[in-house]
Amino acid sequence: MENIMIKVDQVSKSFGEDMVLKEVSCSFEEGRVYGIIGNNGSGKTVLFKCICGFMKPDQGLIEVNHKRIGKETDFPEDIGIIIETPGFLPHMTGFRNLQILASLRRKIGKNEIIRILEQVGLDPKLKKPVCKYSLGMRQRLGIAQAIMEDPKVLILDEPFNGLDKHGVQHIRSIILELKQQGKTILLASHNKDDIKILCDEVYEMDGGIMKEVMEDEQ
Repeated sequence: MENIMIKVDQVSKSFGEDMVLKEVSCSFEEGRVYGIIGNNGSGKTVLFKCICGFMKPDQGLIEVNHKRIGKETDFPEDIGIIIETPGFLPHMTGFRNLQILASLRRKIGKNEIIRILEQVGLDPKLKKPVCKYSLGMRQRLGIAQAIMEDPKVLILDEPFNGLDKHGVQHIRSIILELKQQGKTILLASHNKDDIKILCDEVYEMDGGIMKEVMEDEQ
């Protein structure tokens, strides 16, 4: 099927005797938002890291945009990521951090960085270094970094951390806009409202096993 952007097939991952993913299989289509819920330690973040190529599964295969991770490519090319706390150079401005990251692939320039910072609610001219940012500002910068090169796939692990009520509404509207543009978005959140408002389908991770959650269970 042409519109399958992420395919996970029989993926397992253990750390010592602790099996964190147990034969997980799922597929995610273009232009849809998928909620991944579950307690801390349930396997959500490990699954995300395997999809991004940061961890290698013990068994099974993962394809992103029809390329097998670890075989045809080590890291998916067209993907934006927030996993855990975004890492930035603390003594540089948010603009400079994005400029350095953008220079790696040279897909975007100064004007696009200015536009994306404004889109997430940050001032591109702000001279304050990232180490002086609030948690919410740092999270907005992380979202800017994830979406700035217009990726087809977004992996967002707790993207609303540190945001106030206005910030949450603002970022939700951006995610819905990205969905309209045809992005495939995987979203982990502990907030039921985030899942209810944003997600087309919801999956629960529990003890390394993934199952789809029906609407009346959400």
